[in-house]
Amino acid sequence: MGGHGDFHPVKLDPSLERWALMRENVYQHFKWTPRTTRHVMIWGVIIPFATYFTLSHFDRRYDYAGKFKNQSLLRIPPKSAAPESDEQ
Repeated sequence: MGGHGDFHPVKLDPSLERWALMRENVYQHFKWTPRTTRHVMIWGVIIPFATYFTLSHFDRRYDYAGKFKNQSLLRIPPKSAAPESDEQ
């Protein structure tokens, strides 16, 4: 009745179909090259390591709860010089 033979409601673009097929099967066409190795090293190793190192360095370093205006935000404030006495 409806005839689903050669009827296409949307005009297909061959280049777009070729790109979509290549994208679906990228794992079959992947090759290790110096460029892909560099990208894997940067995005898979260096950036996560740098993020982890930075966040672990600043983890629990600051304490914002219950601080007054001139108090240090550091959880363990640095040793300050002994106050000088005003006695003469």
